[in-house]
Parts: sequence; structure tokens; C-alpha cells
Amino acid sequence: MTQEYRVLLYYKYVEIPNPEEFTQAHLEFCKELGLKGRILIAAEGINGTVSGTVEQTDAYMEHMKANPLFEDMIYKIDVADDHTFKKMKVRFRPELVTLRLENDIDPNKTTGKHLKPKEFYEAMKKEDTVVIDARNDYEYDLGHFRGSVRPDINTFKELPQWIKENKQNFEGKKILTYCTGGVRCEKFSGWLLEEGFEDVAQLEGGIVTYGKDPEVQGELWDGQCYVFDERISVPVNQKEHIVVGKDYFSGEPCERYVNCANPECNKKILTSEENEHRYLRSCSSECREHPRNRYVTEHQLPEEEVKRRLEAINREAQLN
Repeated sequence: MTQEYRVLLYYKYVEIPNPEEFTQAHLEFCKELGLKGRILIAAEGINGTVSGTVEQTDAYMEHMKANPLFEDMIYKIDVADDHTFKKMKVRFRPELVTLRLENDIDPNKTTGKHLKPKEFYEAMKKEDTVVIDARNDYEYDLGHFRGSVRPDINTFKELPQWIKENKQNFEGKKILTYCTGGVRCEKFSGWLLEEGFEDVAQLEGGIVTYGKDPEVQGELWDGQCYVFDERISVPVNQKEHIVVGKDYFSGEPCERYVNCANPECNKKILTSEENEHRYLRSCSSECREHPRNRYVTEHQLPEEEVKRRLEAINREAQLN
């Protein structure tokens, strides 16, 4: 009989005494349990995703509930066929989510109104409402709420500056924001309030919770939800599935992500398997010609073969 696995997604903003010592002890505990995943710990709290068997994940949650700091922490639980991570990593960080604000936000003091999935669904349909995706561009490109705003950012820390540059688009409107599990929105919505936006709300529990809610069943979500483990993406809309992702090379509908083979670029590319091979899993001619191109190394392509392929790609580009 196949062992059933689960994935836990969770966070909590809470002051952790001696966070660096806690980080080391927590890593050892997770390894002893046999969990795999990625947990970030800061003086301001914890943010994690771990995978393990039902027994292992139950033991983890019981252990955390026994600690007064985390006794009321909420877990989003997914069923999986196996571990969704290769290793167990627990890292200490200055911030749970990297915003690097001059004046940091404490979500326990300042944050947007929390809306349950049904409330968020209804709020999205109201006039004078703008829905801002608080995730990175590549996450949005794979899936997003219908009609939501796509910030032109590569990392979360770029979001405040982008909002400032586009402030006129959001002034005087009701702002809704969302992210994968909720941890980024806690700070982002608080920052929006500090910036003078008066009507700010966030999706409680994030996209993951929205997709599992029996009332909304993920409605008004298009595409898939990007997740930071080996699954890459998970479905959200239980009523209909509309593919919004587009192949980087052909523009055809696509929901398959790879990383650019140039280790110095590593850009996430939506592409079919056919185009991955055709373009050496590289986002540009510079990346295809990079001396440490990982695709070339992995497939042990001879120099002459690489040259032949590059010439074919260049001829095709000239024809187009």
C-alpha cells in the first residue's frame, strides 16, 4: 500500500526569542521527523512549507501546537503522492518576506481587512474595486484572478516602488490584494494603509484556501497557482479551467515552467517540451551561447551540434 503524503503550508507573525537558536533546533527536529521542505524563521515569525507522511505531518503540527507561540497557527493541507521537496531547509532571515522598507510593518498592528473566500469573491465584483496581485510576474503569468492587476516586478521587494509609480491608478478605489498563502499580503496591505490608501482588504488564507473553499470553489480564478516546491503548480478553479499561460517562444497556451539553462539568468520560462529542446531551454541567444549552459551540459551536446542548432534558430528568427 502506498504511503499517503501531505503538504503543509503555514505562517505566523509572532515575536520569536533567540530566533537563530530556534532555527537550528527546528532544523534538527524536522530532520528527526523525516520532513522535507523550506522554512523561514525571523525575529518576527515563521513561514514554512513542508511535506511528509500523515504521521510525520501530524507529529509536526502537534509539536507546534504545544508551543504557546504557535498554538493557534493555521495550516493549509494538501494531499500528495510523495515528498514535494528534495531536502529539509530551515533558514534564519532578517524578514519573513523581503520588503526592505525604511519603516517596517508589523502585521499584528497594521494590516488590511481579512476577507473570507466568499467575501473576497463578492468584493471582486463590486464597482470602484481594484484587485492587485502581490506576487511576482511569473506567478501571475501562470494563473491569477480574472481582471486583477499584474505588477511589473521580478521580486516582492519591488512592489512598493511599483505602486508608488502607478499610484494614480489606485487612488480613491477599494483595494483587494492576494498572494499564495497570505504571508506577503499581511505586510503589503499594511504598507498600503501606511501609504494613505484607506480601503484595503486581503484574501484570508491566500489562493490556496480560496481554491478549497466549498462555497466559491475557486471561481473567477484562471490558470494554475504557482507553488514553491516540486509540484510547480496546483489547480484552483474547481468549476472550469482556463489556461492563461503562454509559451515563451510560440505564444501557444502553456502551463509548463522551466528555468533558463544559463545559470547566471535562471529566468522562469513557460514552454512546451518541444520548444525547450528546440531553444536549448534558454530565453535568449546570449543564454543559449553561454559557456556554462546547463542544457548543453546535461545532454552532452557536442560543439558542432550546438553550433548547428544555434544557426537553425537564427535562420528561423530572420524568417519571422
